[in-house]
Amino acid sequence: MFGMRVRIALAEKGIKYEYKEEDLKNKSPLLLEMNPIKKQIPVLIHNGKPVCESLIIVQYIDEVWNDKSPLLPSDPYQRAQARFWADFVDKKVFGDAQKVCSTKGEEQEAGKKEFLETLKTLEVELGDKPYFGGETFGYVDLSFITFYSWFHAYEVLGNINIEAECPKIIAWAKRCMQKEAVAKTLPDQKKVYEEHVARLRKMFVSE
Repeated sequence: MFGMRVRIALAEKGIKYEYKEEDLKNKSPLLLEMNPIKKQIPVLIHNGKPVCESLIIVQYIDEVWNDKSPLLPSDPYQRAQARFWADFVDKKVFGDAQKVCSTKGEEQEAGKKEFLETLKTLEVELGDKPYFGGETFGYVDLSFITFYSWFHAYEVLGNINIEAECPKIIAWAKRCMQKEAVAKTLPDQKKVYEEHVARLRKMFVSE
C-alpha cells in the first residue's frame, strides 16, 4: 500500500516514469544503494537522487510538479492538518489492521475493536465532505485509499463488515475508485487476500 501511494501521485500529476519491482527477499544493489538506511521500498529516484518514505515522496512530487493536480492544500494550517491525518493513517490504520491479520483470540478481538474505532475516527473527520480535504481528491485521500485493497482481507480474517460499521468510509473509497489514477493502481481486493494475506497469516498465526 505504500508503494501504491507514489504511483497514484505520479499518475495524478501525469508524470511518466520507469517502474521497477523489488524482490524484498533478495534486495537489489540499486535499492541498497538508494536507501542504505532503511533498505525499504518505495524509493523515488529523481535526477539521480533518491527520495525515501512514501508520504515524504508524495510531498516531494507535489512540490516539484506543482503545476497540476495539487495534493496538499496551499493554506499552511490546512496543510499541517492534512499531514497530521496522513500520519494518523500510517500509525493507526496500519498498526491496527496488522493486529486483525496476524493475531487470534482475545488479542484479535481487541485489534478488531481498535481498527474499527480508528476507521470511525476517520469517518468523523471526513464528515459529509466528498474527500478528506473537501471537494477534491488530495493528500489524505491518497494516503488512506491504498489500504482499501486490503479491506476484504480484514473483513474475512476479522469476521467484520466494514460497510455496516463505517458506511461513509466505504462510500468515500468507492468515490476514490472512480478516479482513473486510483482504479488503475489498486489491485483487486480478493486477489490481495488470496495471493498475499492468507499466505502470510499461515506463516504468523498457528490455527
